Amino acid sequence: MKQGCFAMGRQNGLSLAGFIFVIIIVALLAVLGMKVVPTVVEYTAIKKAITNAKNSGTSAAEIQSAFDKQRTTSYIDSVSGKDLEIVRTADGWEVSVAYQKKIGLFGPASLLIDYAATAGGEAAGNKAQQ
Repeated sequence: MKQGCFAMGRQNGLSLAGFIFVIIIVALLAVLGMKVVPTVVEYTAIKKAITNAKNSGTSAAEIQSAFDKQRTTSYIDSVSGKDLEIVRTADGWEVSVAYQKKIGLFGPASLLIDYAATAGGEAAGNKAQQ
């Protein structure tokens, strides 16, 4: 008699359509992550390279040259030594770079990420806001 009560009760759980929808969303997020993570890794390498170049150079040309040497070993493709903004300050040198990275997603859709890194002062993007 009790078996009949369980059979008539409402079932709980995820339907097949719901499960497929969740899998599609997780797959899209995974693909997006696999495309974005390399740009973030490159950005951290750029930040480290401009800090090292700033500390090793005594002139703008030396800083650019030091950055270009580190660029080849750190797999940096987005910027070069010529893209660096090098400014002499009272405390020494301020080295900054700002660039955009466009990531194609599918069809005409793409993701545009703005990166800005600095060594020796505040970020380049923050100056325009103040």
